[in-house]
Amino acid sequence: MDGLSVIDKPAGPTSHDVVNRMRRVLGERRIGHAGTLDPGATGVLVLLVGRATRLAQFLSGSDKRYDAVVCLGQQTDSGDADGTPIGGPHTGPMPSRADVERAIEGFRGTFLQRPPAFSAKHVGGTRSHRIARSARRTGTAVAEASLPDRVEVTVHEIEVLDVDGCHVSLRVECSAGFYVRSLAADLGELLGTGGHLESLRRTRSGDFELDRALPLDDAQREPERAAAAILPMAEALPSFPAVTLTPVGVRKALHGGDVPVQPLPAGRLVRLLDEKGDLVAIGGPARTPGLLHPLVVLG
Repeated sequence: MDGLSVIDKPAGPTSHDVVNRMRRVLGERRIGHAGTLDPGATGVLVLLVGRATRLAQFLSGSDKRYDAVVCLGQQTDSGDADGTPIGGPHTGPMPSRADVERAIEGFRGTFLQRPPAFSAKHVGGTRSHRIARSARRTGTAVAEASLPDRVEVTVHEIEVLDVDGCHVSLRVECSAGFYVRSLAADLGELLGTGGHLESLRRTRSGDFELDRALPLDDAQREPERAAAAILPMAEALPSFPAVTLTPVGVRKALHGGDVPVQPLPAGRLVRLLDEKGDLVAIGGPARTPGLLHPLVVLG
């Protein structure tokens, strides 16, 4: 069984929990995911099944879209509603929508963002969340030197959907590696109220929208439906140009050999298909002009 399973993850399980459940549903051990979701978050989780796990490097870096609700007035150590409050609650008036709109301007485009202390980032060889949990147990703040380094992220679009008292509803289209929890904390700090992420729903991961996602509970109740919903590997990267190979070209590609393609499609990466439309490999320009070299072989 090879392909993509697009799941609508509920709040509660980790992304790894979802992978384990779908292994049982599909009877397939080789399953991974193309971009984790926090336990409290819901929405699109793209799973790679069977040979499709070899495509993870191309899918995990895709852009994402989220609908988020930020709760102003209280900072937490994890940046979300499950965290421990830091300091006292804000007691003054809440910002107006105009205040929020002005503050949001600073989160458009490309900038450096510090991932949350409760994240899987490494700090000196240790997962950041381990350092943060240790600090929580002792009732101390995580030292500046023990926080993850800032990383470059891009927000393509950010829209204020609603401002209702302390609740700010946002829609965010962003690069991989962007933390909406960090956005919530940074927005609260900028507005002078503190803040944390109250809820998060991913509505798009790469080319896969929420309307194509199967709820996890439905998949567990109806394994046959879950198996039927698996997308073929050829649909995994629709933004990559596709080239159909001859039978001779397929044999060459499956053995790691360069294949002639004229004219070469625009773009660095190309889907190499057989005459039935099945994905054979992901290719890129070879050293010799006019040839494509298979970078990842799926045969």
